[in-house]
Amino acid sequence: MNGVNVGELAERGLVTLRRRIGMVFQHFNLLSAKTVRENIALPLKIAGVPKAAIDKKVDALLELVGLAAKRDAYPASLSGGQKQRVGIARALVTEPDILLCDEATSALDPETTQAILALLRDINRRLNLTVVLITHEMQVIREVCDTVAVIERGRVVETGPVWRVFGDPQHNATRALLRTLVHDLPADLADSVKPLTDIAQADARVLLDVRFTGDDARDPDLAGLASALSIDGSGVSFVHGGIDRIQGRAQGRLIVSAQMSASEGATVRAQIAALLERARNHANRVEVLGYV
Repeated sequence: MNGVNVGELAERGLVTLRRRIGMVFQHFNLLSAKTVRENIALPLKIAGVPKAAIDKKVDALLELVGLAAKRDAYPASLSGGQKQRVGIARALVTEPDILLCDEATSALDPETTQAILALLRDINRRLNLTVVLITHEMQVIREVCDTVAVIERGRVVETGPVWRVFGDPQHNATRALLRTLVHDLPADLADSVKPLTDIAQADARVLLDVRFTGDDARDPDLAGLASALSIDGSGVSFVHGGIDRIQGRAQGRLIVSAQMSASEGATVRAQIAALLERARNHANRVEVLGYV
């Protein structure tokens, strides 16, 4: 943390460090016998902060997390999202340098998750506070994070801006985590694809796997791609896939079907080689999946 190896700190050093880190838990960890206000105030009370200062700080945080009307409520009467807002306020009450969120949204429904992520983004901007999210939910990272680090067996195996890691993952662990967001081939289409080694007829349709990684910061030119893949005016079909925007960069995967020409004169393999060359002028990566 800030150049300090936390694993080498003695107990006193760890205590000092932990005071600079606010912790948000997956399952809230609120004290059921204390009110919302009392839960938030607890770290300051333990630290011996005067009551007037505690009241002022807690009231400001209740406004920040949108729970001013629930200050005297008990945790049992709160929804999951409200409980997590209390947890966030409690973590912020000591004015930490870092807010550490351990699976802070995994116990919440999708709508509440979006609200909590919006709150964390607002806190990040308004308080100029670093937020560290520990999560296996790739959608959460895509929605809120600037930088991502992928950890496998206790080691960081890949790190970088979210758009770069999501658009062009380098490690198998990253690819496995991102599989839920990738536009993989549907089963019915995958079953119909034949290997290119078996291609015989000149009028076959070749399937291309077209990738946009976001590296060139340009929006994909799909019209130009379709024109480049058209042979003798033959049609080009966008069969499957999609384009997303992450941190202002367009990226995604498209499965494109291009018709081979029986009259062009070139062999099918020569046509495919020409297709790939032209398609790569409009995408970051293009591969042949097979033919149908």
